[in-house]
Amino acid sequence: MDATKRMVCQEDFFNPLTSMGMQMSCILVISHFFHLVLKALGQPGPIAQILAGLVLGPSGLSNVNKVRDFFFQASAAEYYEVFGFFCRMLFMFLIGLETDISYIVRNLKVATTISYCGQIIGTVFGIAVSFFLHQQLMLNDKKKIGFIFIIVLILTYTASPVVIRLAGDLKFATSPTGRLAIACSLINEITCLMLFNLIIVFHKKSFFRDGILTILVTGVVIFVNKYVATWFNKRNRNQKYLRNAELLFILSLLIGSSMIIEMFTSNSVISCFLIGVMFPKEGKTARTLLHKLTYSVHNFILPVYFGYLGFQFDGSRLRNFSSVIIVVILVVLSIGSKISGTLLACQYLKIPLNEGVFVGFSLNLKGHADLLFIGQATNTLIGWNPDAYNLLLISIVINTVISGPLLALLMRREERLFSQTHTTLEHQTGPDNQEIRTLLACVYGPRHMSAVLALTSALAGGGGGGMTPYLMHLIELTQSRRTNISYHELEADELSDDEDYGGNDVVEIHAAVDAFHAETGILIHHSKAVSSFATLYEDVCSAAEDLRASIVLAPFHKHQRIDGKMESGKEGVRTTNQKILRHAPCSVGIIVERGLAGVPGFAQLLDAPPSGAEQQVATLFFGGPDDREAVAWSKRIAGHGRINLTVIRFLSMESSSMRSERVDERDDVEVFMSLASLETGKDIDNAFLSDFYNECVTSGQVGYVEKYVNNGEETVAALRDIGDMYSLFVVGKGGRGHSPLTTGMSDWEECPELGTVGDLLASSEYNVNGSVLVVQQHRSSKKDLIDD
Repeated sequence: MDATKRMVCQEDFFNPLTSMGMQMSCILVISHFFHLVLKALGQPGPIAQILAGLVLGPSGLSNVNKVRDFFFQASAAEYYEVFGFFCRMLFMFLIGLETDISYIVRNLKVATTISYCGQIIGTVFGIAVSFFLHQQLMLNDKKKIGFIFIIVLILTYTASPVVIRLAGDLKFATSPTGRLAIACSLINEITCLMLFNLIIVFHKKSFFRDGILTILVTGVVIFVNKYVATWFNKRNRNQKYLRNAELLFILSLLIGSSMIIEMFTSNSVISCFLIGVMFPKEGKTARTLLHKLTYSVHNFILPVYFGYLGFQFDGSRLRNFSSVIIVVILVVLSIGSKISGTLLACQYLKIPLNEGVFVGFSLNLKGHADLLFIGQATNTLIGWNPDAYNLLLISIVINTVISGPLLALLMRREERLFSQTHTTLEHQTGPDNQEIRTLLACVYGPRHMSAVLALTSALAGGGGGGMTPYLMHLIELTQSRRTNISYHELEADELSDDEDYGGNDVVEIHAAVDAFHAETGILIHHSKAVSSFATLYEDVCSAAEDLRASIVLAPFHKHQRIDGKMESGKEGVRTTNQKILRHAPCSVGIIVERGLAGVPGFAQLLDAPPSGAEQQVATLFFGGPDDREAVAWSKRIAGHGRINLTVIRFLSMESSSMRSERVDERDDVEVFMSLASLETGKDIDNAFLSDFYNECVTSGQVGYVEKYVNNGEETVAALRDIGDMYSLFVVGKGGRGHSPLTTGMSDWEECPELGTVGDLLASSEYNVNGSVLVVQQHRSSKKDLIDD
């Protein structure tokens, strides 16, 4: 941090600061222009930002003497160093805050194997070529060992901020391949930075002191953050976000600790990342940090940082053939080591070849700590000459500029690798698929939170189960109305604690999510969508597609009154639900909440024992794809420790002559499992239920009952008999064709979007105390809903 002291002691304090400000402004403007052009070609944002730096740098406009004299002032270098420090500190803290550590832990073996294979190959290539490069660059022989270390680090390093940003721009961050690439890049970066720090402290002969100081400072900040965040969460519960002063206090802890580590050791990148990873993720403190930092980092800090990388590119250094050869060797060896190492690891891990190539090019992205390697090494390990420094910098820029478009090209060619394939739960089996399931739950207000959160907990199996839940608050965008009423004359329900859409509903939703996380340990990522009811479904479907969700949950447009009757809400909610059912890229569930009229309901699942008793859940199976999907959802629900699941299959009385008695080992009640030969048109249903029976029923995890009826009237009577036995009914929406089991039931249908059975269970006239979950399996065409 000597740069900080030298920066404020310059005689020409104003001009260099003006120069840097103009550079930042120009980079932002030009990068936005490039992004508009390159986005149509499928190129990510970082490429546009690096190109903006190239245009402004020595290879572009700075060839003009007046531009060069303004942009390249000797005293401005210190400002760039300080700005780079703050950039690294903030975006590494944000990356840590956003990192899904649970995924990395579950896939640690795979990610480390891929990352370290690439690093091992890169180390071999780096050592082999270092002697030739050292001779060509005519560096000091006394510091040859330090040069070898730096070349190895440059070849093996991966810039995780670039990978994460590029994954977000190209929309593969939520795909299995994208998540794996991000995990590998984080492991790679942390490993390289740890090795670099070890090299520096060993060279300074202060390993013990620097290591203890870094661990101590980082540990103290993590410990203080834990209690400060908890205290801030409890203060001013009616506020959505922290005050600016409170936010500044948390950031000051980060800045202060980073400065201490930078002044006495090497760099604070790993410490900032660990502070972000260990920061409490629940509550409005983390929510405020994400809200404030995400926009600033993604729209200002990273674009300027990437632009400054391109700004340093000096093409004039490639004036002779030997310089070109050096850059080509570094680029080829970097790409070769990443691709070959990744493919070797993928062959060992049985990962497809095309996925391995994509991960390999992702790991070749550079442009973050590389600047630290060649910058800090100048002062300690190596005495760079200008040509050597600039040729290494050029190779770093070219590596990133090449890898970005190649990744975009691979994405277009390998659409199946990144397309949303897990659109239903029926066909997802095995541990690998458990990792990639994503649930998107939608709410229109706080009233819907209890049912949605209870169902989220049930589908997560009570403890996450590899599922990543997201919550989207859907807010109607109403037309602005003119009023002559002053602010203090507004009624209480017209007030909001800020000018954001959602009003005080947002505070209640945040409080419910925080309480849910504290009770279950399940972290819910939440956002909001503001639009008119006519287009609100587009936000939901786009989010489901971007998140590659397997499940979309939406609340029913009716709610239960205190007398037990169902009352309709806004018609726009119903229309939105219908359009979600039609256009969603995955399976959809509509939850009808009951149990609010003095009768214990399914929402009691959120209560801690003993007040939260075991919940009895029934899955009704009539046949068809929607009912199979409902059983697949129920299979996840059965994993919750406080849920007893019973699958009730309705069959025609014609099958009653061919049956055999079985005993449910868990509850010792009689069940009947049909052993009749598979009938035409029902082969899939029978095969699916047979597998389900062998997997879940025989083990005693799930109960199974068969009921025989002749027509819809007997089906209604059978449903009435079990109406008060269960707190949740799970049923498929339809897709059964003209089933005799439901004949006549659609005559009094009010809500076709729930299907025949779901509409009956949700009706006010039908005496059912439990909530109802209506499931629709994803299909390419849905013709039974209203037109848009």
